[in-house]
Amino acid sequence: MTERERQIMDLLRQDPMLPQGELARRLGITRSSVGVHLANLSKKGYILGKGYVLAEGREKYVVGIGAANVDLMGRSRAPLVMEDSNPGFISMSVGGVTHNICENAARMGAPVKLITAVGDDIYGDRIRRECQAAGIDTSGFLVSEGDSSSIYLSLHGVEGDMAVAMSDMRVLQKLSVDFLGRRHVVIRGAGAIVMDAGLPEEVLEYVAATYGGEVPVFVDPVSTAYAKKLRGRLRGIHTLKPNLMEAEILAEMEIRTREDLEEAAGKLLAQGLQRLVVSMGKRGCYYRDREGLALTVQGEPVETVVNATGAGDAFMGGLVYAYLRDMPPGEALPFATAAARMAIAHQNTINPNISAENVWEVARRERLACRSC
Repeated sequence: MTERERQIMDLLRQDPMLPQGELARRLGITRSSVGVHLANLSKKGYILGKGYVLAEGREKYVVGIGAANVDLMGRSRAPLVMEDSNPGFISMSVGGVTHNICENAARMGAPVKLITAVGDDIYGDRIRRECQAAGIDTSGFLVSEGDSSSIYLSLHGVEGDMAVAMSDMRVLQKLSVDFLGRRHVVIRGAGAIVMDAGLPEEVLEYVAATYGGEVPVFVDPVSTAYAKKLRGRLRGIHTLKPNLMEAEILAEMEIRTREDLEEAAGKLLAQGLQRLVVSMGKRGCYYRDREGLALTVQGEPVETVVNATGAGDAFMGGLVYAYLRDMPPGEALPFATAAARMAIAHQNTINPNISAENVWEVARRERLACRSC
């Protein structure tokens, strides 16, 4: 934002209905110059629609940019036997990392808009319907004619832990920089942006470079394969949530001890991140930010895992919701951890009972709290 644009915004904060002539008089410039500045502020997303409605005065919302797909999940009724048919339970639901994060945040009470690509098939229709039912704005969907919607297939052992998975998310490559550029005002007006690393590299770089200085960008690497796209490209990202294997890829080092983890965190923060949250499965998470705050979360041990697939997505959804509600890290991390615990306690990837109230209840019941480290 230029200095002149800042002056105009200050005046509009005091009176959003000021006419262009009055703005020009107060600033000592021509009316045509005011018009140019107002047009630029609109393009940048600071002004929404007519009447100089300021984006900052509206309710904070989340914009998700990334995968939404159909999840096919199989869970064995006995120990898995590879290269053989295993009796078990098979289910289908709507998933995708960015979708899952967005739905969790929406169910907690955050306004959410999802920008994704789907095919013109029955799976794309189902994705849209279920998003709308969860309260997610789907007006940003790209429907790619002749393409199949994304599908994620996972196989789980008798205890619920994933054994192997496969994804076909080729349609997501249709989500281009040009397509996002046509949604600039919506993206720029967000209180937070969520992305997953399954996006094309040029899209990841575009969002971080274009919006990272103004809007907090939350990124989930998704997998070790996708994490490679982010290596050396962390500037503009506010919060990154890798697991240990993804953190190793990003930091280009093995992480075997707490000292290794601290060294890796320092390397990643030095590349431009504001916050790093490393998920460590049953061992909880490790948080570090640019101010030097380092935290872990402690609580009652997890006794039963029904479905571990959505734990990380629920955790990130909790982090995003907490950010929109201005929770400090000491509150946000137990909240996000409780959301993850709710996820693994339900057969569905997204626990339909998740809400801010229920998440806080889990955090209290399981005595989740932060510890400095």
